[in-house]
Amino acid sequence: MTGTADVGVDKDSDESAAAVPSAPGNESEGRPEPGPTPEVSLIKDRTIKTPAPAKTPGQPGPPPAETTTAPESAAPEPAPAGPEAPAGQPDDHAPLDEAPHLDVDEPLLAARAHRPSDLIRFLAGVLGIVAVFLLAGIATSTTTGIEQDIATNAPHFSVVFSTITGLISSVAVLAVPLAFAVERLIKRDGLRVADGVLASVLAYGVSLGVDWWVAEGASDNIREALTRLPMDSNGTLTDPVHGYLAPVIAYMTAVGMSSRPRWRVALWVVVVFSGITELLGGYTTPLSLMLTVLIGWSVAYGTLYAIGSPNIRPTGQHLMIGLRKVGFTPAGAVRAPDAPGGTRRYHVIQQGGPPLDVHIIDREQQASGFFYRAWRRLRLRSVAVRRSPQSLRQALEQEALIAYAAAASGACAPQLVATSELGPDAAILVYENVEGCTLDELSDEEVTDPVMASIWQSVAALHERRIAHRRLTGESLLVVDERTGCLVNLSGGDIAATDLTLRIDVAQLLTTFALRIGPERAVATANAVLGAERVAQALPLLQPVGMSRSTRVDLAKLTKERKAAARARALEQVAAGERTQQQAEEDIAAAGEDLLSRIRGQILQIAPEAPMAPAKLERLKPKSLIMVIALTFAAYLALTTIKPAQLKLSQMNWAWAAAALLAAAFSYVAAAMSLTGFVPERLPFRRTVAAQLAGSFVKLVAPAAIGGIALNTRYLQKAGIRSGQAVASVGASQLAGLAGHLLLLFSFGLITGSQTNGDLSASRAVIIGVLSAAVLALVVAAVAPLRRFVLGRLRSLFFGVVPRMLDLMQTPSKLVTGFGGILLLTLSFTACLDFSVRAFGGNISFSAVAVVFLTANAAGSAIPTPGGIGPVEVALIGALTVADVSPAVATPAVFLYRALTFWLPVLPGWISYNVLQRKNAL
Repeated sequence: MTGTADVGVDKDSDESAAAVPSAPGNESEGRPEPGPTPEVSLIKDRTIKTPAPAKTPGQPGPPPAETTTAPESAAPEPAPAGPEAPAGQPDDHAPLDEAPHLDVDEPLLAARAHRPSDLIRFLAGVLGIVAVFLLAGIATSTTTGIEQDIATNAPHFSVVFSTITGLISSVAVLAVPLAFAVERLIKRDGLRVADGVLASVLAYGVSLGVDWWVAEGASDNIREALTRLPMDSNGTLTDPVHGYLAPVIAYMTAVGMSSRPRWRVALWVVVVFSGITELLGGYTTPLSLMLTVLIGWSVAYGTLYAIGSPNIRPTGQHLMIGLRKVGFTPAGAVRAPDAPGGTRRYHVIQQGGPPLDVHIIDREQQASGFFYRAWRRLRLRSVAVRRSPQSLRQALEQEALIAYAAAASGACAPQLVATSELGPDAAILVYENVEGCTLDELSDEEVTDPVMASIWQSVAALHERRIAHRRLTGESLLVVDERTGCLVNLSGGDIAATDLTLRIDVAQLLTTFALRIGPERAVATANAVLGAERVAQALPLLQPVGMSRSTRVDLAKLTKERKAAARARALEQVAAGERTQQQAEEDIAAAGEDLLSRIRGQILQIAPEAPMAPAKLERLKPKSLIMVIALTFAAYLALTTIKPAQLKLSQMNWAWAAAALLAAAFSYVAAAMSLTGFVPERLPFRRTVAAQLAGSFVKLVAPAAIGGIALNTRYLQKAGIRSGQAVASVGASQLAGLAGHLLLLFSFGLITGSQTNGDLSASRAVIIGVLSAAVLALVVAAVAPLRRFVLGRLRSLFFGVVPRMLDLMQTPSKLVTGFGGILLLTLSFTACLDFSVRAFGGNISFSAVAVVFLTANAAGSAIPTPGGIGPVEVALIGALTVADVSPAVATPAVFLYRALTFWLPVLPGWISYNVLQRKNAL
């Protein structure tokens, strides 16, 4: 049964979403006058309700909650459904004007809704504004040529015509919004008028801000492209943004002009005539008009998303009216939990008919999750992602087609009995009610093998007809009784599905069952129904990226819980003397094996010849995207930060610069020594040096210390060292580095103080450095959130360091290598900075440079910017200036030092990072 139910949902009304539809005499423009409708009301304010057990999505569910009418209410209760209606109750074919009172048990919808579509339009408008500025700054000759063509052809138009057009457009640009506001107020839509006024005020403020920026801070190209100098202006430039047109556009957009074709046409006619008049008069430019329209449009949608638009989603009472108009006789309804994707569900009781499950899909629900779906489509191959319907009608037809195809296949699934549109922006699908509980609502003991076998049989029936479910999670598996399971939430499925899509279904269902009853029973049940060959074909698809979002969350949660439980158990056993520290770490590592690996192991037991290579589901990996963004970011910063004028290459001593380059290159050898010295296991030294070089690339997207710690830990894990020991080794290296840093600062401070010979500059630098370190430590200790953050980081970093250091005591050569690497690393950076200063004619003692480096680099790195960009340069230049190095020498010296130690290694670091990843070393 299909049809269209006009329930009178006015999308331009300011009435609350829970309000009763307007009476026939109050219909809006373009809406046909509705016929008699049954009385519909919400019972929440007039009844005392005894709640019933919640029904799961998709499953039209338990009977509605028992209600007791409050004494002051005279509303009659609906009679229970049954084969015979009680006396006096209308039968199924009673006219609508004789329908009984309908009870709808649902929470009130919010008066305002934050629509994802408004956010998408706002972002599109912002991108358009950015594009206009880029075009104005780059395509100078093109914009200038267009303006010259307009100026050349403007005299061909009649002066009288231009004057009349300008007068009419000036009046109309104010008259049209005013008339629209009056029309909305007459329709009692004052809320939308208020939204439009707010948007217009904000648009005017943004226009003033853009005008000020173009006049004061923009480049000459942008200023010339967006402004003109009229003949009668006395030297005054025109405004880049029309201060009256942008608010008008924002106002008309915010009040909902798109749903009013006549007003929309009138507005754009006014805008076009006004723009033509301004262009012919020489008071604007084409790019200025584009910018004005985009600002008004963007501000309007940004305002609507921020404060919310009036909610026009149909409610349960609209649903009751729509059901009666397409032939059903509803007596009451209960709101059921939403389905995946936000589809609203209602359990409906009929007068003399079976209960129904009704799903409502609307445009707001379709737009939700847009950014997540866009990211999945960008990241995954098309076969691994279901294409979303482009319109509400397509969504309705697709879900109906899947439901009918599933019923024809013989799978156990709810029967679709009717579809209908519910106003212009919603549709309903009416299913037969199937009683039961979802898999998520059952305990592990209630998930029996017969139930799982029944569900596998339904999936096999779908797959035989090339139908993919795509959402085989716990909320889509309905357990009807002790031996029967049913498939629900078929709206995300596909027909004529490919083999890969069907195999993804099998992998998803295997994981869903394994999360509840373990991989052994899950694989055994699937093997009993599908056979070993079909189960084995799903092995390459057992990847987190191919699973649903809820499954990925459950997998991560399970792994975390297993690790936490294993760690707690291991600590108890070690404390009781039952296990050694090494055995406990092995137990923790074994508990960290993810569930998908255990499922693969079970499949290999029944099908040893199963393919092991993972299927290629991703077209774009997140790490590839991060690398592209990092390289783009590096190029931008390099072009905007390092300028030849600041380096003063013509005044640079190239011999000292070459020495600085060698010192910077040696720092990677020293860093490799400082890491290998605190790892008892043997590491390939060349590969360790390459890993330290790769760290120079990682610094671009993370603070230097954090990025280096993460990369070294990952490198040690890939080298075969257990996770706990890898973290402990890196923690020991960091702890030793901190101690060495403080010791060297104290030592070089004493040396510098003894060499001053009455010169207080270097001593002042030492004092400032020591005081800065002390102040930093006091700030960390005084600010509670910062203190907890630092202590938490240190506690997690240095957990297990002491046992690791005891292991290193057995090989003194390792300790010599580690501490020697820390010393050489500091000396190499200090030498690079010292040689950079000398390359520009500076003369300062090596010990003073060491104090400058140790204090300024630590202070600059305390601010968590990628690679310390900005704070490190400022701190080094300031410290060198305090140490009596002139700013004319300190500035280019610091830029040369940063170019050699940070910017120059980026490209080799990126190459090293990719090579190590291909070799599975990172």
